[in-house]
Amino acid sequence: MSEYTAIKVLWKRELLRFVRAKSRIAGSLGMPLFFLLFLGTGLNSAISGTGGNYMEFIAPGIIGMVLMFSSVANGLIVIMDRQFGFLKEVLVAPVSRLSIVAGKIFGGATTSIAQAAIIMLIMPFLGVSFALSGMITAFAFMVLISIAFVGLGIAIASKMEDMHGFQLVMNFLVMPLFFLSGALFPLTNLPSWLKVLTMIDPLTYGIDGMRGALTGSSAMPLWMDFGILALFCAAMIALGAWLFTKKSTGN
Repeated sequence: MSEYTAIKVLWKRELLRFVRAKSRIAGSLGMPLFFLLFLGTGLNSAISGTGGNYMEFIAPGIIGMVLMFSSVANGLIVIMDRQFGFLKEVLVAPVSRLSIVAGKIFGGATTSIAQAAIIMLIMPFLGVSFALSGMITAFAFMVLISIAFVGLGIAIASKMEDMHGFQLVMNFLVMPLFFLSGALFPLTNLPSWLKVLTMIDPLTYGIDGMRGALTGSSAMPLWMDFGILALFCAAMIALGAWLFTKKSTGN
């Protein structure tokens, strides 16, 4: 089996698992729709008299939330595959461990982007309009966010054996990253201590980049958002691959 074939097979497996898990798709869309319908609509009506549109502001943040939550959750699949024996069967195949990691990262990123795309298709019906000219740039940010956090999820899963423990760690890590990313509030005019925390958060640059591409309003230059997010993405790929390989070889 060639390395390319191994990557393709694992990528396709993640897609088939995603398509067949109807409850997983519905569950992943519940919280984003809740934020849009209740938080977004409520606050949008509250500030409509000021000339702002909170629904359009929050929309890129909701897309980032879907990407991050679903991407990190792919680490749970790694733990399930290990416990049910599938991972052991894959590891004895004559392919490199890096190809296995690549297949899982690309598969997880594809399913995460698919979930975000579903949310984006719903948003126009809720009164959200995007600049079509920025879709390609926004898609590039979506790819980086999903790949980076799939790598992070694999890295965490490589150090854990229990699914419940992974979920606790995921909630402890993911929720602060989301709320500190500027998904729900502007990054300008923040207290200095809070601004420092938002600048440390890698998701900040992904959401700010998507917001700039889709609405034309961003707190930082797009090249800065893209560059920092790309560095974080590369670091998470390397970390996930290293920890997964180390775990699979028993070191």
